[in-house]
Order: sequence, then structure tokens, then C-alpha cells
Amino acid sequence: QVQLVESGGGLVQPGGSLRLSCAASGFIFSLYTMGWYRQAPGKQRDLVASLSYGGTAAYAGSVEGRFTISRDNVQNTVYLQMNNLKPDDTAVYYCNALGSRGSYWGRGTQVTVSS
Repeated sequence: QVQLVESGGGLVQPGGSLRLSCAASGFIFSLYTMGWYRQAPGKQRDLVASLSYGGTAAYAGSVEGRFTISRDNVQNTVYLQMNNLKPDDTAVYYCNALGSRGSYWGRGTQVTVSS
């Protein structure tokens, strides 16, 4: 049974930082591209960052230089370090795993950036 469990969200002031984690199980983590998506109220779910099994990272332009995606193939966990957060970063953040057997989603974690 595939499981993706996000954690690390919360309320942070503008300019602050958060680190999201996504613990994965039920599939061969090291062979999957892992990604973080976000969805703000009334908006579509958009890709924030992805990291292929080969180590290639990609970022949305709005977070380039502020967010960093990383993975630990021993702990089967993917991380999203978010620095210099802005109110526009407020959203539910979802973990995604993409591989030969399909695409899997976590339930999401809320990130709110507000003073």
C-alpha cells in the first residue's frame, strides 16, 4: 500500500522559513521522481519543485532561489526547504511520487504565510 505523509506545515511570518517532509512507503522510492505541488484556495494545483531519481531538480519560477528540494533514499523521504516565504506561498502543499506504476499523492499540509 502506497503512502505519502507530509509534515512540517504551519503558520510563519513573511520572510520566515519552513521545512516540509514527505515520508514515503509502499513503493521503490529511489526509482520515482518526487515532487511538491501546492494549491491555494480557488486555484489549480501547481508544481512547485521536482527531483528525479537521477538527481535532477526543477523549480517553478516563483520559488526559484528560495526553495530547495532534496531527498533521502535511505529514509525514503523528500524534503522542501522554503526560505524567504511570502504571503503568496500560502497554500496546501502536496507530495507526489511519479514512476512506472503511476502517480501517487499525499493528503497535503497547510502552509500559511501571514503577519
